[in-house]
Amino acid sequence: MTERELEILALLKQDPLIAQQDLADKLGISRSAVAGHIMNLTNKGVIRGKGYILAENRYAVVIGGANMDILGRPAANLRVGDSNPGSVSCSPGGVGRNIAENLARLGSDTRLVTAVGKDAYGQQIIEHCQRAGIDMKNTLQLNDALTSTYLSVLDGDSDMHVAINDMAILERLSVDVLKSQQAMLKRAELIIVDANLSEAALAYLLSNYAEIPLFVDTVSCAKATKLKPYLNAIHTLKPNLKEAEQLSGMVIENYSELPGLANWFHNQGVERIFLSLGADGVFYSEPNEQALIPAMPVAMVNANGAGDAFLAGLAHGFIQDWPTRKSTEFAMAAAVVALSDLATINPNMSEISVNRVIKESLC
Repeated sequence: MTERELEILALLKQDPLIAQQDLADKLGISRSAVAGHIMNLTNKGVIRGKGYILAENRYAVVIGGANMDILGRPAANLRVGDSNPGSVSCSPGGVGRNIAENLARLGSDTRLVTAVGKDAYGQQIIEHCQRAGIDMKNTLQLNDALTSTYLSVLDGDSDMHVAINDMAILERLSVDVLKSQQAMLKRAELIIVDANLSEAALAYLLSNYAEIPLFVDTVSCAKATKLKPYLNAIHTLKPNLKEAEQLSGMVIENYSELPGLANWFHNQGVERIFLSLGADGVFYSEPNEQALIPAMPVAMVNANGAGDAFLAGLAHGFIQDWPTRKSTEFAMAAAVVALSDLATINPNMSEISVNRVIKESLC
């Protein structure tokens, strides 16, 4: 779907009986333009019947962090211990939220369960997510807590030099809150979880929803360790090599040992594992198939968010019932789209733009 169609769909989810003129006023476009977009959505099967009845889709639920990302980018090589001329920007982020936005922009029905404060950053995150097409009805908005912030500084090569996060509010996404979402979670096509969640929340989700495909982002070595007791509940795991070594206790000397590392995870109950190898690509493994796919060429603008786009691409492929290799190649191309824009989420992320990257990589 186009950016405008996602915005219209988000407004229709909030008010299925909204008038076309009201849609036009909210979006700052003409009524005739709204009518054209409505017709396109109807032709695509997203809208059916009068009153903008939305087609029932297979949906994904993402449970995890939502931050306001504050990004510092030096104009030249980073000088540590000194003031650096450059640029500073703010945009909604957070691993769970990033995955949800990428997934919604790819065209999958996506619901986000997170916690934000009733402050300026929290309101910006809610509104931004809704415009991107994410269903935010299950997100907590709290009066007595501040929205998470994530401060990162890039180096002269546009890679992350250092970051600080303030994510205390995510502790409020408690087991009791998650239990109140049970009916919605049980109907999900898949559930995506990031390891920023508290140990109690992770234990609850991984102990009670193993019958639904659980996709898990390890986030970091420190946070990945929380997952070790529950590996047998995980359908799809996306660690980098260091995180996989941390979880398994194995040390990989060369890539010929990757099948053995993946098999260790399979023996613990993980159905599929996708090992991020940075510039060397991705090694994926499931019980009957393993392969190392080389990375696609990319002119990197911002290293933040590539892994989130990758997991969103995997989830989108799963919802579409694609084979694992096709899903992996699509996810890698989604990461390329993410890397090619300064924002954490590339506003041009879509199935069309990802397929264009795949086509160009074959030329």
